[in-house]
Amino acid sequence: MGDIILDIDKVDKTFGGLHALADIDLKIEEGKIHAIIGPNGAGKSTLLNVCIGRLEPDRGTVRFNGEIITGKKPYEINHAGVVRVFQTPEIFPDLSLLQNVMVPAFAKRDGTFKFNFWKSLSSEKAIREEAEQVLNDLGLGEHLNHHAGSMSRGDKRRLELAMGLIQHPRLLLLDEPTAGMSRHDTNRTIELLTRIKERGMTKIIIEHDMHVVFSLADTISVLAQGRIIAQGTPDEIRGNPKVQEAYLGGAEL
Repeated sequence: MGDIILDIDKVDKTFGGLHALADIDLKIEEGKIHAIIGPNGAGKSTLLNVCIGRLEPDRGTVRFNGEIITGKKPYEINHAGVVRVFQTPEIFPDLSLLQNVMVPAFAKRDGTFKFNFWKSLSSEKAIREEAEQVLNDLGLGEHLNHHAGSMSRGDKRRLELAMGLIQHPRLLLLDEPTAGMSRHDTNRTIELLTRIKERGMTKIIIEHDMHVVFSLADTISVLAQGRIIAQGTPDEIRGNPKVQEAYLGGAEL
């Protein structure tokens, strides 16, 4: 195993007596794509929320790049190099697509919004050009000046992915990145994420589309009822009867 960029150590999280996460031990290897799959309610999104500081675990620690990030605020974890793309797109609906992508680029660079932020938004050439390139890579180049709120759900998912990528994260957390996309757009997203992997960016992907999972993942962890019940390569997970029973009621993946 190579260098570990994210180390989740014995993490528990309970809501009203229900164990959303129970004794989670997970190590994410740098430069790899690690998929987390499992049925609805398994605890997948809760786990990502613990990793980015939106939820505090009841027990256990999360380390990023060797440093404990448990207890840190979400913006502190973000500035350390962890970016999450949410299951429900979190965008600025009244801004254009181009402005949406430029906003996190400025926030990442400057740490806070400046008094002349909106002036910079229209005049900063380097960030503007990079934002245009990222949107072109995601197939949104023709819609640069459209209001984000008018886009389809699938396009909003791609927009939020662009907002994450422009921050140049070391670790990108993707919660169902292709939900709401056509098969054509899904395949285009797979191709883009494959190219990003070649640049060394580490990714954790939560996904129900097995075509996406098996196309991208180096390692797959399976969550069921808040516990990791299996982990391995795509081939190992595909043939695991325990996984088939928990995830698809015994049907083959």
